[in-house]
Amino acid sequence: IIDEGDRLKTASLEQVRDICDRSDLGMVLIGMPGLEKRLARYPQFYSRVGFVHAFRPLRAVQVRELLQHKWTPSGLALPQAGMTDETTLAAIIRVTGGNFRLLHRLLTQIARIVEINALQTVTSEVVEAAREHLVIGTSS
Repeated sequence: IIDEGDRLKTASLEQVRDICDRSDLGMVLIGMPGLEKRLARYPQFYSRVGFVHAFRPLRAVQVRELLQHKWTPSGLALPQAGMTDETTLAAIIRVTGGNFRLLHRLLTQIARIVEINALQTVTSEVVEAAREHLVIGTSS
């Protein structure tokens, strides 16, 4: 599994192709939009592409479901009560817009704030404080 595959140079792509050809390994390339078009310029590599999947942002109902089932990124500790308050869930959904990576980063900040302040619950105020500590770029 190679994350940020769009950043690989041609020589690196060829090395990865060679490794996979010489072994019994499959490969997953994850990258920004446009990776498929770039790979299409290399017929030897592109002929090995089985399928392409574009991940879309999670829908609000999916984010709500994750949080109501007390999902957290590995290694994070959030209050046992979870985040079931509708105002808190709405704040998380609004801040992340369904972006899974941003959800992970926001929950990491929330966990940090909860630990530092010895909080027992996560409120919309905690979500806002966590958001303020994130560097959120603009999508282009």
